[in-house]
Amino acid sequence: GFLEYTVWRCAFTSPDLKDIEFYHSYNYNKIKYVEFSSSLGKFVGYNEVGVKQAEAWNKDQGQLAALKAQKETYCQHNIGMQYSYI
Repeated sequence: GFLEYTVWRCAFTSPDLKDIEFYHSYNYNKIKYVEFSSSLGKFVGYNEVGVKQAEAWNKDQGQLAALKAQKETYCQHNIGMQYSYI
């Protein structure tokens, strides 16, 4: 069969918002084809299908704003909790 899945990922060097990067990637059969990056503020395609999908999704300013907000609401919140446990 075929498998499509998404991954939400936070990369960070500290719990400060400026040191956090949020990624939301879409994968098909273990191949990443499109990804949102909070530092770029948009989707980037990695193959023909991903480039077309990124172009379409990057036109939706509401979706981009919601994903940009995940850097603070999803990443910073969870990273802060992890740092408090250490």
